[in-house]
Amino acid sequence: MPQQANQPLPAGYVLNGYRIEKPLSSGGFSIVYLAKDESGTPYAIKEYLPSSLPLRTEGVEVQVTDEANLSIFRHGLKCFFEEGRALAMISHPNVVRVENFFRANETCYMVMQYVRGRTLQYHIQRHRHEFTEAFIRRIFINLMNGLREVHSSKLLHLDIKPANIFIAMEGRPVLLDFGAARITLSEEAMKLKPMYTAGFAAPEHYRFKPEELGPWSDIYSVGATIYTCIAGTPPQAGDQREEKDRMIPLRTLARQPYSDDLYDIVDSCLAVDWLKRPQTAFELQRRLMNEPEEKRGFLETINRPLSKLFSR
Repeated sequence: MPQQANQPLPAGYVLNGYRIEKPLSSGGFSIVYLAKDESGTPYAIKEYLPSSLPLRTEGVEVQVTDEANLSIFRHGLKCFFEEGRALAMISHPNVVRVENFFRANETCYMVMQYVRGRTLQYHIQRHRHEFTEAFIRRIFINLMNGLREVHSSKLLHLDIKPANIFIAMEGRPVLLDFGAARITLSEEAMKLKPMYTAGFAAPEHYRFKPEELGPWSDIYSVGATIYTCIAGTPPQAGDQREEKDRMIPLRTLARQPYSDDLYDIVDSCLAVDWLKRPQTAFELQRRLMNEPEEKRGFLETINRPLSKLFSR
């Protein structure tokens, strides 16, 4: 994903009652800031600012000087606003909460709950040896609750990966950053260049034909994320797998024993043919909940990995 080349809002700038503290992240469609309201409550504010378009080199207002880019910018702005409106209607503990969204500076902003914790990517890099099967199943069973809510709202995430899953301090997984979700299940063909993360994007995402995208595309990304939890590295990129599938079997990369059932679940999620994957988050959730006999003890061990993760 290209890095954001546009100038961020300056620290101290007051945006609709929120004081900008600093940028938190930037990417293909947006810049995310840490901000605080008048009472000092922290929020994450996402600003629609496509990195592929030169929009702000100074000041705070967004300016589209190239007429050819104006329709592209406006279409993306419309999608961003509609996404904010849809997400604001979702109140679920496993989906980041959108508190507010508004227009300003000739663009659009999404005010989101600021979640304290660490990304799943952080824990993979530092604590992967502690990722028991119970821990992995628990995280993704709960995450599927959130993804089911997203899909029922006719939204796709399209950028699920360890860096976009937060593990809150109490151990709750939270799905973050819908920055690539520029499409709804009923949306017309996209005009903005698609964004994806190699290794986590489904093969059909590279073609970016909206009629091919669906919940199964997010399921592929979930499978790639579980694969990374176990292997420490993402699978081969989806477009390359379509040409020649050289994905390393997960069983050969695991540092500790996992059940054949879990390996089979990941393999099915990562099927190149989307028709061979679980078609819904609910279907995947049911499979994750059906823990094999040899891995019982789920309820007894469920808290141990989390307590170890957050004891450091």
